[in-house]
Amino acid sequence: MLKGLGALGDMAGMMKKAQEMQTKMAQMQEEMQNIMVEGESGAGLVKATCTAKGELKGLDIDPSIFNSDDKEVVEDLILAAIKDAQTKAAERAQEEMAKLTEGMGLPADMKLPF
Repeated sequence: MLKGLGALGDMAGMMKKAQEMQTKMAQMQEEMQNIMVEGESGAGLVKATCTAKGELKGLDIDPSIFNSDDKEVVEDLILAAIKDAQTKAAERAQEEMAKLTEGMGLPADMKLPF
């Protein structure tokens, strides 16, 4: 298409790839809202569900842990489950990004912002 333009042809190709990547990034952003991950703590007594973007969507607490003497333990378990879910969300987001960058011929460990 632009063979006779030398470096300008390369620039046009780079611009096209950048536009493709921008489109794919936008699609991935939307998909990340639909991918759910679950974190847990206390051997599954507390479970937190969040999107791959880290947005907390649900919390499931086993009623057996409700004892007024264990208030601090319950709070710690809740925080631990949320942190676990957020960590898994970040890992999943990186996995999805690696798929995208690999498909575009970019290094798999390239960090792109969400």
